[in-house]
Amino acid sequence: MGEALPPPGEALDRLKAHIGEPFTTRLLSDRRGSRAWKIEGPKGTVALKANTPDDDTARDKAAEMAQEDNHLVRLTDAGAISPGYRVGAGVWEGGRWLAVRWIDGAPVWRAFAPARGPEGNRPSVRPWLLGIARTWAERLGHMHAAGWAHADVQPTNTLITDEGSAAVIDYALACGPSDGPRIPYRGALTHTTAPEIADALLSTTADTHIQAESPADIWGLGASLFWCWTGQRPVAYRDDTPREEKLKAIATGATLSLDDVRPWVFPKFEKVIRACLTPTPEDRPSSTDLAALLTS
Repeated sequence: MGEALPPPGEALDRLKAHIGEPFTTRLLSDRRGSRAWKIEGPKGTVALKANTPDDDTARDKAAEMAQEDNHLVRLTDAGAISPGYRVGAGVWEGGRWLAVRWIDGAPVWRAFAPARGPEGNRPSVRPWLLGIARTWAERLGHMHAAGWAHADVQPTNTLITDEGSAAVIDYALACGPSDGPRIPYRGALTHTTAPEIADALLSTTADTHIQAESPADIWGLGASLFWCWTGQRPVAYRDDTPREEKLKAIATGATLSLDDVRPWVFPKFEKVIRACLTPTPEDRPSSTDLAALLTS
């Protein structure tokens, strides 16, 4: 499959100096108008993505990648992300490409599988869960201190390393200070959308930009922890419910009771989740306060 859908040659030419030769390429995904590869060489490994040129959304995906590259440059300059995370970006025959440092880790849903049942209540699991929540809050805190919101906090946009730390990825939808022309932010994954974002989506036109703020990231963090630990999304609705109706349910601020869906009792972890899912944005803890709570 990787040979049938090779990475853009323009990107590989630029990346050779970083990863070295010979290198291998492996196609990781091909969906929603973009493809992603793991490119591994003797000097380093990167994650490369590019828009799918023959997809109906090719132009939108190329613009989104250009926007993410702009965000990575600005976030790096602000000290919000590691200078080595962005590896390179550019144009190719079919549109745009972007390469970032490879992070070994599992998406949160998969990583949380051992904790999702009654047998997860083990001495080794409890501090591991708290450590993930703490490092996740710390990563978001660097962005928030610089005036940014990630705006797409969800289980697939965070990887859990073997050391039990959270690594945040995918900054395409981030909302920063003094944003110039950009693709209007219209929310991200429905299941981790904060009530105030849901309300704004319901009350504005499709071309209106909604400026996400840090409390929405905190809600997304709490919703992700709730979902991946309990196996239940925090707001009740059917899978086939229209998105507008899902947003209306989220906008009320009502969530499932943790007491009813938790796989086992973990008061400290539950306290963190409940704090994140406070309906009123200004009543939620900051990422810094959250990290401090999880450290104590």
